[in-house]
Amino acid sequence: MALSAFARHCLAVACLTVSGVCFAADARPPKVVIVFADDLGYADLGCFGGKHVRTPNLDRMAAEGRRFTDFYVAQAVCSASRAALLTGCYSHRVGIQGALGPASNNGINAEETTLAEVFKSRGYATAIYGKWHLGHHPEFLPMRHGFDDYFGLPYSNDMWPQHPTATFPDLPLIEKNATVALNPDQTQLTTWYTERAVKFIENHRAEPFFVYVPHAMPHVPLFVSDKHAGKTGLGLFGDVIAEVDWSVGQILETLKRLSLDEQTLVIFTSDNGPWLSYGNHAGSALPLREGKGTAWDGGVREPTVMRWPGRIPAGTECTEPSMTIDLLPTLAKLIGAPLPEKKIDGLDIGPLVFGTEGAKSPHEALLFYWGAELHAIRSGDWKLHFPHNYRTLVTPGKDGQPGPYKQAQTGLALYNLRPDIGEAHDVQGDHPEVVDRLKTLADVARADLGDTLTKTRGAGLRPAGTHAPKAPAGAK
Repeated sequence: MALSAFARHCLAVACLTVSGVCFAADARPPKVVIVFADDLGYADLGCFGGKHVRTPNLDRMAAEGRRFTDFYVAQAVCSASRAALLTGCYSHRVGIQGALGPASNNGINAEETTLAEVFKSRGYATAIYGKWHLGHHPEFLPMRHGFDDYFGLPYSNDMWPQHPTATFPDLPLIEKNATVALNPDQTQLTTWYTERAVKFIENHRAEPFFVYVPHAMPHVPLFVSDKHAGKTGLGLFGDVIAEVDWSVGQILETLKRLSLDEQTLVIFTSDNGPWLSYGNHAGSALPLREGKGTAWDGGVREPTVMRWPGRIPAGTECTEPSMTIDLLPTLAKLIGAPLPEKKIDGLDIGPLVFGTEGAKSPHEALLFYWGAELHAIRSGDWKLHFPHNYRTLVTPGKDGQPGPYKQAQTGLALYNLRPDIGEAHDVQGDHPEVVDRLKTLADVARADLGDTLTKTRGAGLRPAGTHAPKAPAGAK
């Protein structure tokens, strides 16, 4: 029966607007999947111009969704980047810097609210299958921070004795809160994580869920299963990327098979750029400058794709700057969850995600720290680097052996990233007013977050969690 004009008006009024998207009144908040690669370069996806890889599933995901060309991580290193993603904060605000190893007694503080806890507040089932890297002691593991299920490595896959640059204990594979294997067969990691994610989706198809899949690959040492070994003709790195792409394809296929496509937001990105010293075992950040471990865009700008059929416009791209810190507040608003009580740094980027006409980045500026040093700041198309040291590659390594870096320096330098994506031409002399504006924004940030380069103490810093080892039995 045709609706009357009045009925159509009532239906329109009944729509709910969430992050710029209109949903029918009976629509449910989305199920959410985040796939987080490790050490993936800007050019390591075909849909971002990669010529040395084959990524048909991610390319299809981009064709059916939205590419984010200017999407950043907070710091270009493992633990810091993951802390920012899961808390919505610049990583050193919450006391997490660098890459926490087996000797570390630090981890995510129990007082911080994670993305998983945001989802739990709205009744979601939650799971993580993959690399955690926010503390390996029991109080830091995912099950204590909002996840219902966990299977994976507590830190990077190179933190074990066989890796030539590391001297660490046996690498533990953890399920829920218990170690289930030491030095697991890493050729199976991508498969195991994918199978767990698929099973979780199948088991929770009738309820809201959040599944986080932080792959170990393509972090060195590289491993690939027999399903993909030698199949691309593009070397081991190409095979590894093909398997990560296969994993995404398995998740998308599962959603389609279960008729969950139009109910599910899928996000793919990575923790930082490529570890360039590993040569043919590393990817490419081109046309960006440098890679992992730096605040140049090759270290912090990541190839990012988001897909939600019927909600995110297909085959589109967003060129506005945004960051992983924005995912927590964006998803919180989308599912109707309250924000954490403690201050966060991310902002709602819903209008960017859903392609709202004229939408701009909600950030006046994005900050790029290395540890507690403020190295750079981006506002609009402008990026200002402050004087700092950084590592740059001397000679790339080969077949799993790293090549050497050397220390380099930059002075104050301003780049217009729209015509100069490779940060090659310092234009500060032509735009002193831009330099002054960005310096002022940086001073405001330093007052809150500090900056050891300028010896500024931040008023808004919070401590990481600290593990207190138990005294031996009988000790006084």
